[in-house]
Parts: sequence; structure tokens; C-alpha cells
Amino acid sequence: MTNEYLPPDNLYTILSTLKELNNYKDVDAILDKLLLEARKITQADAGSIFLVDQNKLKFSYIQNNTLFDEIKGQAELYSDFTIALDETSIVGYVAMTGKTITIKDAYDIPLDLPYTFNRSFDQNSGYKTTSILAIPLKTYESKLVGVMELINAKDAKGKVIAFNTFSQALVPLFANNASLAIEKGMMNRELILRMMRMAQLRDPAETGVHVQRVGAYSAQIYQQLAIKRKRPANEIKRTKDLIRLASMLHDIGKIGIQDCILKKTSRLTQKEYDTMKWHTIHGARLFENTTSELDLMSKEIILFHHEKWDGTGYPGKIVNLNAKTQKMEQPWKGKQIPLAARITALSDVYDALASKRAYKEPWSEEKILARIEKESGYHFDPEVVEAFLDIQDVIKAIGNHYHDFLNYPD
Repeated sequence: MTNEYLPPDNLYTILSTLKELNNYKDVDAILDKLLLEARKITQADAGSIFLVDQNKLKFSYIQNNTLFDEIKGQAELYSDFTIALDETSIVGYVAMTGKTITIKDAYDIPLDLPYTFNRSFDQNSGYKTTSILAIPLKTYESKLVGVMELINAKDAKGKVIAFNTFSQALVPLFANNASLAIEKGMMNRELILRMMRMAQLRDPAETGVHVQRVGAYSAQIYQQLAIKRKRPANEIKRTKDLIRLASMLHDIGKIGIQDCILKKTSRLTQKEYDTMKWHTIHGARLFENTTSELDLMSKEIILFHHEKWDGTGYPGKIVNLNAKTQKMEQPWKGKQIPLAARITALSDVYDALASKRAYKEPWSEEKILARIEKESGYHFDPEVVEAFLDIQDVIKAIGNHYHDFLNYPD
């Protein structure tokens, strides 16, 4: 394929991609698919997406075939920077004017234009940005969601060329249709965060950044594990999409626990601890009438994320979630525990150890990793631990992105 024409089969790709985007629940999965397909259509080497966040543009997704492999690029997703919502930058200009712009050479932009090219990424990475196609992401109601920037279109021989007229005409249409899916994904995540803010009124430790970290850790651990297991790419994307949101709800059942226990800053008595165990059942009850894959995974994570690999966890096998009294016995063990719950268990413990709480200081990274390795085969699935240890650069990036009192070094 050259970049001189747009093959008809791209129209089918766009339609099928739009359908697939509407099946995703979380905004990250939607951005990943949108950017990947837009790059395929235009033969772009790289690209990024910025989403509108109040009065600024927030960096939200990046792909770069030259710089990143499948794993390394994941850490870059959690870079934390914003761009002013004005016309001085390329993406800012596109956001403010609502116009798609095409640049043949980023280093040769006419001086009479209001925007300039920021060379810092190229200088820090050694990458060379040349051609750019920047597109506003707008819904049917012309609401601006963000800006997608495609970089370095290539011909069949891999030479960087300008984005052709077909790309300039078709990709904005594709992007605007996809903007509805982006908006839906953002709303899904915000709804979960609102639920967690409600839980935070009861449990101060259950913060928005905590659940976002747990969700991101779980999604990335799952992806690493699935890649090592050589699972199909579509399956990985679909499951990663679900686990990101579902794991954020892991402790929602704490809204059913008394304040005197939730807000206690000293060690719980055995009776109090037994009461606290009920948060798994209270939360699972919210999803008893499952209507989707997301509901089912949420229920499994909530109910089983305190089960342990060696069978010493809780709450055990529950016959009737709605029974007023429960006898917690016969804990689940090993692969009886759903994979999403085994992953969330590790994510939750890691974040709890790394975080400052009223009753403890954050642990050092060395101490945390030593504890997790020690608990491999006991508390945690050894395969999950291995995947977690494989992606420490991504884990650190997530912690720094969603930071509050985490004990991460500069």
C-alpha cells in the first residue's frame, strides 16, 4: 500500500472499528483502538490523543512504532502533562478553531502562523517528527472531546511523506464518529469514580486515586500475563478493557460496614475483622443480577479479591448472597479463584503497602517487592506475581501519574 490513494477496504475497516469501539467500556481501550486504526489508515508511524480537561488539553494516549515496543510504550501512557487550551500549540490551535490541519514539515512551519511545533519530545527521545495531521475530536453536537495528532505518514518503502488528501478527508469523519465512544468511555469511568466518592464518605482510605491506581495496575498486569500466555490480541483488548473498570469497584461493599470499624485507626479486633469481611458480600450483592460482562467481572472481583492462592482467604464459598447470615468456610484456592480477582488482589495489596494511611507510613519499594515475592504461591498466584515484576517501569509510571501519598522516589 502506498500513501497516494485510500483503498476501498479502509471504509469497511472504519465501519467495523466504529462498531467495535461502541463495545468497549473504558476510555483507554477506546483511545487505543481509535489511534491504532487511524494510524493504519494513514500509514502513520506515531500518534497521540489529548482530551479536554476543564480549560486545558490533557495528554491521554500515545503510540510510536519507532520508539516503543508492545511493553515499553505502556509506561509512556501514564506521562503526566497538559497543554494550554489556546492557539499557540498545534493541538491547542486545532482545539480552539475546530479545524483539521496538515503539516508537511514540523520544523518548517511558516512564522506568520499562530502556532509553533514543540520540539521537546524529539529532543528528549531522539525521534524526528516531520509530517503531522491534527484532527479535532467532536461529537455530533459539535462538543469538543479532544484532539488526535497523527505523525509521520510513510510510503510503501518506509519513507516519511506528507499526509495525502484522502487521509485529510476521511480520518476526521472517522474521528468524529469515534468521539461519541470516547465520551461514553469517559462517562463510564466517571460514574465509577462517583460511586467510589460515595464510598469515600464512609471510608477515607477508599480514594479516587487509589481505585484508579488499582484499576490501572490490574489492566497492565493482565495484559502482560495474557501476552506471555499468547492470548489473541482481541481477547486481550476486550478483557483489559473490562478489568480496568471492574477492579476499581473492588471495595465498594465497604459502604455496608459501620463507621466505627471503617474509620478505626488502630488494629481491628477479631470480631471487627470478621464484620469487615462482609464487605465482599455486600459489594457482590450490588451485582447479583448481572446484565453484562462488566457486571459479572465486577461481582467476581468484589467477592473473591480477598481469597488467597493457598486457600486461606475469605469469604469462601457462598451459596446464597442474600441470606441474612453467612457461614464463611471452604475458601477458594488456586485457579478456582477467577483470574481478574487474583490480579486485583495483588494490585490492591501493592497499593495499600505503598500508600500512607492514618495507621501506617508507606513501605519502601524494596520492602514491598520482597513481601510480594515472599507471598508468591501463598497469598498470590505465582504467574500473576511474575507478570507484575516484569512491568515495574509501568507500575511506577502509574503510581506517579495517580499520586497522592505514594512513597515513590523522584
